[in-house]
Amino acid sequence: MLRSLDIRDMLIIDRLELDFQPGLNVLTGETGAGKSILLDSLGFVLGWRGRAELVRAGADQGEVQAVFDVPPGHGAHAVLDEAGLPGGEELILRRVNTASGRKTAWVNDRRVSGDVLRQLSETLVELHGQQDDRGLLDPRVHRDLLDDFGGLMAMREAMAAHWRAVSSARRALDRAEADRSELQAEEEFLRHAVAELDALDPQPGEEETLDARRRLMQGAEKMRADVARALEAMGAQGGEGALSDALRWLDGLSDKAESALEAPLAALERALVELGEAQDGVETFAEQLSFNPLELEETEERLFALRGLARKHEVLPDDLGRLAQELRARLEALDASGTQLDALRADLAKAREAYDAAAAELGAARREAARQLDARIMQELAPLKMDRAVFETRIVRDEPGPSGMDAVNFAARTNPGAPIGPLNKVASGGELSRFLLAMKVCLSERAEGLTMIFDEIDRGVGGATADAVGRRLKALATGGQVLVVTHSPQVAALGAHHWRVEKRVEGEVTLSRVVPLDAGDRVDEVARMLSGDTVTEAAREAARELLKP
Repeated sequence: MLRSLDIRDMLIIDRLELDFQPGLNVLTGETGAGKSILLDSLGFVLGWRGRAELVRAGADQGEVQAVFDVPPGHGAHAVLDEAGLPGGEELILRRVNTASGRKTAWVNDRRVSGDVLRQLSETLVELHGQQDDRGLLDPRVHRDLLDDFGGLMAMREAMAAHWRAVSSARRALDRAEADRSELQAEEEFLRHAVAELDALDPQPGEEETLDARRRLMQGAEKMRADVARALEAMGAQGGEGALSDALRWLDGLSDKAESALEAPLAALERALVELGEAQDGVETFAEQLSFNPLELEETEERLFALRGLARKHEVLPDDLGRLAQELRARLEALDASGTQLDALRADLAKAREAYDAAAAELGAARREAARQLDARIMQELAPLKMDRAVFETRIVRDEPGPSGMDAVNFAARTNPGAPIGPLNKVASGGELSRFLLAMKVCLSERAEGLTMIFDEIDRGVGGATADAVGRRLKALATGGQVLVVTHSPQVAALGAHHWRVEKRVEGEVTLSRVVPLDAGDRVDEVARMLSGDTVTEAAREAARELLKP
């Protein structure tokens, strides 16, 4: 419930403090007195988008503070928790607008964004302005209104989850089909390339080994002659023989030389051992130089095949093995894609089956809610002097979506014998207002904890019809809070609390103020609304009659 509204330096309001009450609160006043400014100011502190220039001329900044009572369980508490803001049963919203246009907001003395204000406002206030009946004319909101009335939002959320599952399964299938198409487009290449690579069977490091072996074989003819001469120089007719003779000669002198030849003899023995190892190595190399004459040709063919295939696939020869693995994996994916597609199609069919079942259940619930809504609205239209009107909720099949497969449209007939059609085609402005009011009365049970504000909902009606509108507003305010801006004396007379908006000129400055009215003041205000500028005693008497409990 809105408990108080404090406005400073906004438009033509310099300072205004209002204390609101439960029940039906009415605000009256002459056209242009500033009633809309009150709503603009309230909308400003609630984060609504409205006028760009709000600061009173000559002031540095404008400020609005609104205090709400939010009992335990009120929807505002969830918003506060989500935003990490302090709670409690009193909620204080404050917003400042500087002359330069900068806006700053606080909730319970904590700085917040405009988005947080707007989220809170959805749990605190519901405004129905002079053009609000266009919501009834927009078929896009009819389904939401019906679902809200029928308490079907939980089913809507489940429906949306089923739709997400269907969409996800469809995307997975589409991706898999696209991948399969891409693989099929290169299937011939894949099978040929894999067969070619498997036939060649390239090994890591093979190109370097073959290249080295090729160079060795190409130089073998010249190297064999040099190796033979080297072996001859190291053999019995060369170094080995000479060293053996030297060792034999010196060994015969070792006894006579006492220990003087021990070191040279040991060195000669080591030299013979080293020479033997050198001979073994050279002989092994010589054996490598002995090869089948066809081996060079085979080596070159293998080397050229590796390098040619590498150029063909634009990779290094050592990467041919990795390439073969990649292409083989793509080919295996193609071969397995049929089974994968069957599984994905089954997943999609299962998700769609669950969606269709949930959509059918939601559709049935909507049709039952529509039947109840139609009956309730018809009950509300009779007191609003539209007892001969007909209201009908039409449900037809729509394209599948997150909200199901139903399109909902409100239709009406205001005069007997006329065809039922869209509200904007068959209802006048005053009739639309009453249809809206009937809807709000029917939906009020779903709007628990909201302060409902009606801006001239009674336009276009008067007399007994205006009285009927006032009585429905009063009923709507039972156990809650309704604020009504009205020009109708019948509606104003039914308010539990009454304020008059006045405009005055001080010097050359125009200011607006709001005056709470006691019983005597209410008589004069209602009389003014009945008679105009000149309030007669007859008008006062009529006002007293309207104000009787």
